[in-house]
Amino acid sequence: MSTGQAGASRRVIRVGACLSLTGRFARFGVQAARGLDAWRSLDGAAELVIADDESSPRTLESLLPAITRRCDVLLGPYSTQLMRVAGRMAADSGALLWNHGGSGDDVEAAHPGHIVSVLTPASRYAEPFLSHVAGSQPGIRLWVTHGKGSFGRQVAAGAAGTARGLGMEAILASAGSLPEPGDVPARWGLFCAGTFEDDVETVLRARALPDPPAVVCAIAAGVREFGVAVTDPRGILGVGQWFPGTSGDAELGPAEADFLAAHATGSPAVPDYPAVQAAAAAVLAAHCARLAGSTSREVLWEAALGLKGRTLFGGFEVNADGVQVGHETVLVRWDTGNEVALASQAMTGVQFLAHEDTALKAYHQTRARYLAGIPPRRAFNQIGEASSAWSAHVPPP
Repeated sequence: MSTGQAGASRRVIRVGACLSLTGRFARFGVQAARGLDAWRSLDGAAELVIADDESSPRTLESLLPAITRRCDVLLGPYSTQLMRVAGRMAADSGALLWNHGGSGDDVEAAHPGHIVSVLTPASRYAEPFLSHVAGSQPGIRLWVTHGKGSFGRQVAAGAAGTARGLGMEAILASAGSLPEPGDVPARWGLFCAGTFEDDVETVLRARALPDPPAVVCAIAAGVREFGVAVTDPRGILGVGQWFPGTSGDAELGPAEADFLAAHATGSPAVPDYPAVQAAAAAVLAAHCARLAGSTSREVLWEAALGLKGRTLFGGFEVNADGVQVGHETVLVRWDTGNEVALASQAMTGVQFLAHEDTALKAYHQTRARYLAGIPPRRAFNQIGEASSAWSAHVPPP
């Protein structure tokens, strides 16, 4: 990676990333790419190099070395599986990777000095949901299930452990399993953590049981496409890394409203958290490079360890291993009209916000400002096709 001159506060930074624009992770990789392009347009002194890893570890391995050589700072791919591969490669080559797409605990802590993570780790994903259930559903038994991958297992294990610490009875079930009809507790709740497709299938099967769960929370319900995949999702809770109006004032990088406006020029859909967390990683990487006047791994690592602040994505602070400790996940609830209503984390639990609350006002103002005239279901659930909108900003090798 190149080294810049100290004091060049607005030096041009070339940001590189391998993202899944096709394949099984394209649903979120495309969003990440759009988020990065919106950030680039606002930064004013950034170049963007994106390569399609095709959701394939093998393709990622073939592309990442060239991207690393061409760029000043390097962002990770989307998915814990691909980030695991990228992290190993960064450590082997002496590079630093800004991780916005893999929240597995093992991934975040795997290579101190080589990975800076912006995401709440998987084991803490369920915290706002569990605080809510502990306060609003006393005595309920929680059934915790997961998908086949390590991400889901880590989220589920963390959820079960945290639930028990809060005095709840929690059953950590095998992948995709639900209670047998004769063994369904009198009052039970479901928490599932798998791939998007895993969670949708689990939720549909649970709601079809003779005694369905009193409360349902799924990781997949934290994104707007859930409202397309599940008929009448009202009342279902979701957990995500970000939701409009929840991040507070940005101290680093663009404000949320400015980012949403820039994003709207390339896509009519309000972004989900994959777009915003990718943009936040770029904000932080560029900030550290400009602040330090260098893009060497050692200098960037020290700059990241010393940084504490807020981006449009929320809080940022890492521990000595590069694991994120300053960011919190957000609890959302599906309401009438397939709109996502906001839930707020508090010290004593989670309370749903009334429509007069500041954060929810910000959410509706964003919709009115940037999506006027677009039907609500289309506006809030549209994923769209992979776009080459950012290709014009990719410099030649």
